[in-house]
Amino acid sequence: MNDSFGDFNATQTAPAGAASSQKGEGIVPLVVKQIVDAPEGNIEMFGMQYAMACVVGIVRNIETSSTKITYTLEDHSGRIDAHYWLEEGDTLKAPEVMVNNYVKVYGTTRSQAGQKTLMVFKLLPILDPNEVCTHLLEVLNARYKAEDYQSKGGATGGTSYGGAGSIADFTASQSNAIVSGLDPKQQAVFQAIKGNVSEEGISRKELKAKFSHISSSELNNILDFMISEGHIYSSIDADHFICTM
Repeated sequence: MNDSFGDFNATQTAPAGAASSQKGEGIVPLVVKQIVDAPEGNIEMFGMQYAMACVVGIVRNIETSSTKITYTLEDHSGRIDAHYWLEEGDTLKAPEVMVNNYVKVYGTTRSQAGQKTLMVFKLLPILDPNEVCTHLLEVLNARYKAEDYQSKGGATGGTSYGGAGSIADFTASQSNAIVSGLDPKQQAVFQAIKGNVSEEGISRKELKAKFSHISSSELNNILDFMISEGHIYSSIDADHFICTM
């Protein structure tokens, strides 16, 4: 496999003056080089803004500290460090992965000391090698659909075109897939977190006041479950939450 995926940079063909301040939504499959070569700001592809990236790679190194675990991931296009932040007492909750095994990572991009990194919200071991090939096909599909969407005027404020396979449908299906399987209470809490627009996210205290019919222990279990599933993450501290989509 060659480096031809390097041409699929997530932002290099975005139109000048694209609204980088827009809040991204959904998840886009990428290869490492697309993340490394992308400029600062939201994950963007042909004018489409995304909240998170999905990357598949081999774990080449694991470094553990008291606050985080750093995984060095490698695919055919390059390497990137992915940081899984630990809360106090969370060491036993760390993903069970081994060096030289494939993993799938969902996360946002950051720059540290001039280098791009991934902030991990969910990390899953890959047990079926077909998932690696499937991911590369999804990367290609996302790129072509985004380019097609832009060519039809979508990225410049035009009407989103319908039909199966449109980039809007792709993003929606990714978002729906992330929240599938939640029971009614979990869905309600998730929507409350998603509906909060503050930078620090909604607090545990606010959620308890909003859902007074849910006991504190049950609410804590719901929040822990959604964090472990990658639906939400803690922001400024362990008691503030932001939706990943």
